[in-house]
Amino acid sequence: MLALEKQLIYELKHFEVSHKSIETLFIGGGTPSTIDPLLYAPIFKLLKPLLQDDAEITTEANPNSATKAWLQGMYDLGVNRVSFGVQSFNDQKLKALNRAHSPKQAITAVETAKNIGFKHLSLDLIYNYQGDTKELLKSDIEKAFKLPIDHISAYELTIEGGTKFASTPTIRQEDDELAFFVANEITTHGFKHYEISNFGTYESTHNKGYWELKNYMGVGAGAVGFKENTRYYPTTDIESYIENPLKLTEEPINEEELLTEKLFLGLRSNIGIQEGLLSESMRRKADFLVEKEKLFKENSVYKNSDYFISDELVLYILD
Repeated sequence: MLALEKQLIYELKHFEVSHKSIETLFIGGGTPSTIDPLLYAPIFKLLKPLLQDDAEITTEANPNSATKAWLQGMYDLGVNRVSFGVQSFNDQKLKALNRAHSPKQAITAVETAKNIGFKHLSLDLIYNYQGDTKELLKSDIEKAFKLPIDHISAYELTIEGGTKFASTPTIRQEDDELAFFVANEITTHGFKHYEISNFGTYESTHNKGYWELKNYMGVGAGAVGFKENTRYYPTTDIESYIENPLKLTEEPINEEELLTEKLFLGLRSNIGIQEGLLSESMRRKADFLVEKEKLFKENSVYKNSDYFISDELVLYILD
């Protein structure tokens, strides 16, 4: 935490953060719910005068380690949103995914957080694990909607190198139809599909900040920061980070790369693409997509009604 605090002080100066200018704070990556809230206190003390009065303050949490005492401690620090890594309410699937919690623990954790008073609650679901069916996923979604949540993130299982599943890639199944099924089931329950993987009656301000390419600080080993046209990366190695948390790798992003990112992020969410960002030839292609009802135009913003084909649409516009 001392290294984290040291980098945070540096970043606040680097980003020229002023009184009540921080819109959102997100505690995540790793497992925040295994860290005693008291250890977060110095970070919150530093940030409190810089946070807007209505700032969205989120923590991720695992259901098995998000105890009542931990949740209460985070709430007392000022956290007002919790994102639970539930993944599924199916016991066999949780065990296969190597998750340490049970369906009952997930339900209890969300209900406890609500009783404590958290304003916004979210949970994650995973689909396209080997053996996933519409029946299983429908059951997961129905159980999720019995809980006091206002947000769901539904992610397709991906296999990352160096993880437990890297040697068994077949645990991920290829079924594009399940993505549409999951999205339809969630929206049928009244949640708005506002980004390819995110749904809710509440739209996370923090998430939208990424998609709008706003400046953001990334504090911690492997955390990524972004300012204007440069990304900043501390080392991912914990020991090296503790030894020197201010050793940052800079990655400049040129105008073409920045535009490409804006198009991809804009069309995979309800942010859309500002007409003024596009060249004349790109606008002609975007207008053609509007004509073919693949995009729609709202004032001077091109928007997408099917996030699952966003990459293809962007590649067409850029070609």
